[in-house]
Amino acid sequence: MSHVYNVLFLCTGNSARSILAESILTQEGKGRFRAFSAGSQPKGEVHPMSLQLLQKLGHDTAFARSKSWDEFAVPGAPKMDFVFTVCDSAAAEACPVWPGQPMTAHWGVADPAAATGSEADRMLAFAEAFRMLRNRISIFANLPLGTLDQMSLQQKLKDIGTGTAAD
Repeated sequence: MSHVYNVLFLCTGNSARSILAESILTQEGKGRFRAFSAGSQPKGEVHPMSLQLLQKLGHDTAFARSKSWDEFAVPGAPKMDFVFTVCDSAAAEACPVWPGQPMTAHWGVADPAAATGSEADRMLAFAEAFRMLRNRISIFANLPLGTLDQMSLQQKLKDIGTGTAAD
C-alpha cells in the first residue's frame, strides 16, 4: 500500500475557500490524500453558499465544519505532509509550528464570501473559487510525489499557486 499524504488547507475564517479545497481534494485525491482545513480565526460556521455549491456538485458535506488551525498543531494531531494557504491574510500570519516540517505553498484565491451583488453574482464568485482550487488541486494530485526531490517539489507547489505550473 502506498503512502497516504495528509494535506491541510488554511484560510482565515475556514468557511469558504479552505472548505472547498478540503472537499475537492477528498474527491479528487483518489485515496492518495487525506484532506483537512482550518482557519486562523474560524468563523464558527461554514458559509451557506459553500455548502450549497458542494452539494450541487455532488460533494458530501458531512465533514464541513469551521475549526481552528490549533487543532492540527497539538500532540496527537495528524502529521501534515503539505500545508497550503488559500487566502492572502492566512499566508501573512504567523502559522503554528507543524510537526514534521511539511511542504508549504501559498495558493491564494479571491474570497467568495466577500463578493457583493445579487445572489447569482455571489454564487458565481463561489463557483470561480471552486474552479480555481479544483484546477490547482488536480495538478497537485497528479504530481509524481514519490519521484520528485524536495526542491523540485517545492518549486512545483509554488508554480501551482502562481498559475505557472504545467498541466
